[in-house]
Formats: sequence, C-alpha cells, structure tokens
Amino acid sequence: MTYRAAAIGLFLSASLLASPAFTSVIGTNTPAQPITAERIAKLPAAQQPAWKAYLARSDAQEKADRAALAAELKPGETAPPPPATGHGDGGMPLNKDAAWYASPEARHVADVIVSFQTPAGGWSKNQDRHGALRLPGQPWASDNNSKYLTENDFDAARDPKWGYVGTLDNNATITELRFLAKVAAQAPGKDGDAYRASFLKGVHYLLNAQFPNGGWPQVWPLEGGYHDAVTFNDNAVSEAADLLTEVSEAKPEFVFVPADLRAKAGVAAKKGRAVIVASQIRVDGKLTIWGQQADPFTLAPVAGRNFEPPALSTGESADLLTYLMRLPDPTPAEVAAVHAGVAWLKGAALTGKAWTGGKGNPEGRRLVDQPGAGPLWSRYYSTAGKPVFGERDKTLRDDANELSLERRNGYAWFGTGPAKAIAAYEGWAKSHPAR
Repeated sequence: MTYRAAAIGLFLSASLLASPAFTSVIGTNTPAQPITAERIAKLPAAQQPAWKAYLARSDAQEKADRAALAAELKPGETAPPPPATGHGDGGMPLNKDAAWYASPEARHVADVIVSFQTPAGGWSKNQDRHGALRLPGQPWASDNNSKYLTENDFDAARDPKWGYVGTLDNNATITELRFLAKVAAQAPGKDGDAYRASFLKGVHYLLNAQFPNGGWPQVWPLEGGYHDAVTFNDNAVSEAADLLTEVSEAKPEFVFVPADLRAKAGVAAKKGRAVIVASQIRVDGKLTIWGQQADPFTLAPVAGRNFEPPALSTGESADLLTYLMRLPDPTPAEVAAVHAGVAWLKGAALTGKAWTGGKGNPEGRRLVDQPGAGPLWSRYYSTAGKPVFGERDKTLRDDANELSLERRNGYAWFGTGPAKAIAAYEGWAKSHPAR
C-alpha cells in the first residue's frame, strides 16, 4: 500500500519525528481503532458486504461461545477457577522424535488440548497443557489481564472475565494444531479420531477468523482495540499462512484433511501472503519494513499497548522477511519486498552501541557507547529512521535511557534478530536477484 499522508498524521501522532532534531518526549501514543459497523460503513461500497459478514460472524460466534460455557453449569452452580497461567511451550514441544508423540505423556497433552478448545475452534494462550483436563464450566482462558493498567489503558479488557478466548498471540492455536497433528499421525484409527476432529475444527477457526483482505487478528472472536488489527506480532499472520499452506499441500501430518478443506486452506494462505506484501510500509514512495500490527482497513501501522507505537518494527519485520525467503514460489512482489526490507534493515543497524545492564544493576538497562559492538537494532523506528520508545503513560521518546526503570528493564527495546534475516538474505539473493 502507499503510505498516505492521512496515515502519516496518525503515525506516532507527531510529525516531529520527521525532523532530525528530537526532544526527549516526541509525541503521545494513540490507540488502535477496533472493527466496528461505523467504520465499515465508511469503506468503499464494494468492500462493505464482506466486512459486514465478517463482523456478524464474529459477534455470533462470541455469543455462541458464551452460551456454551453457561450451559455447562447447572443453575446456581459455581464455575471452577480459570486454568493456571503457564509459560514457554506450554508442554507442547514440536521437535521430539515421531515416536514420542505416541507416548502416554503426549497423548495426555493432546487430550488436554482437545478439552480446552473453544466452541469457535481456537485456543487461549499461556497455559500449561501438562495439567488436568478442562472441567465443565471452567473458563477456556487463564487470567491474561494486564497487571499494570492505567486510566484509559490500551490494554484494558472489554470484559476482564472474557479475554483471549481464542487467539494467535504467543503462538497459541497454531502450536496446539501442530501438536495435535503430530499425535494424530501416531494414532491411526479410532485412537486418533478425536485429535483429527479437533485439528479440522481448528483449521475452520483459522478460516473463519481471517479478514476479507487476508490478515488475521490477534484475537477471534474479535475483542476490540489493537487485538482487531492485522497482527504480525508473534508471527500470527505468517504462522497461520504457513500452516494452511502445509495443509493445502497435504504434507504427511495433514493427509487426513479432506480435499475441499485443503483447497480452502490454500486460498486462505495465498491471501495471507498477499496482505503481508500489501502492509509493507512505504515512505516517500519507497518500501521499508512492517509495523507490529496494521489497521484492518487501511493497513497503516497502529499502536499496540500504551508503550508500543505505530512504528516500523524490526523484530516482526525480520520474522516476515525470513518467512518470505522460505517460500518455494515467491511472487515478484514478494521478492521485491524482501530486497527492500533487508536494505532498510541494513541501513538502520546501530554500531558501536550496546544494550547493557539488567535487574542486578541499580541503574537498569541502558544504551551505552561500546566500540566494536553491534550490529544492534531498536525495536521501533519512525518513518525518518530514528529509534522510538514508549512509556506506560503513552508518551513517546527518542532516548531509551530516559525511560522509567520499569520500562527499560521490562521490554526488549533492542535486539539482534535482524542479523539472522540479513545473513539468510545473502544466500537467498543469489537465486532471487533484484529486478
């Protein structure tokens, strides 16, 4: 898409960022807008029917999910507490030998996964699947509410008791689906029917959650706010497209998927690839990289949490570039996207700087001069190629060292991830020359 002047007015809410001379506080973060009937009514007439149907499908599914949960309890019965919050892979490793997925341990994890699948077909996040099976009336989601909420916080849940009920955040849903497929492959016949049925239901979830333009939100049914944006964070779009591609190609673990569903998966995967290309940000007509998430209608970058600006995001972009370089059949537009994105990352690299310190250091993490260090990348950059940082109070700054101690220590403001994408590019470019 062309990075329109109108979108620039929203970008970091401050045109000051185009100036080479910054002050410490350079703007105020503005919230991402949800998908609403009012916004859909402002779209071109030809686009409105598909988006109206999408919003209606989301609303209906949320009502069905809530009704299903309520129906599991008898009148006056108290619901079991939400599942405990977990970390890491949630007990769903995807790198074991094939035989391990036939073990009692793997089967138990798969049974827990099936028990926590929402009526919509997805899963929540941050749960340890080694635990007990879900009880009747027990919420599908753990308590994922932010512990740092401020007034009018971007991260405030629309309903604190109903959050992330079906999500691609933190690799959720995609991990469950891949794990189920591995267990099902080791459980032929009736023993694996429940796992295969759950997997098929999950594929339908991905198809139903996909936007008309090919993107995926962070949470579906929709939850509002930045959760409704096209989500590149945690590889939501690329991982969904990658899985659906493998399903469409009937890779060994997915041979049980019916032909008609494989065909639909293939169409959805191509739409996902197309929205990645369409969302790459142009500045002065030149392709750069991507935002952490994009507005579902305009595809302009939008904010996440209070401290996450609608900026060029290097971590997500490095992951997107790596995904595009893995494609066996990249289109000319995808090839051009990779060349442009890598060129931008090379130009944005910081050298002679180190992000040091930590919890044991009373001054916390800081960016310091260190000859020979690097390359290092800021997580966020303005359209002028300048690093940008955010506070919980929504202020945006140009100096990480002036952030509060909590924010300096509590977020990955700098990283080296793009270096891996650049290294992969050197070989990829030999067989995919720029045109």
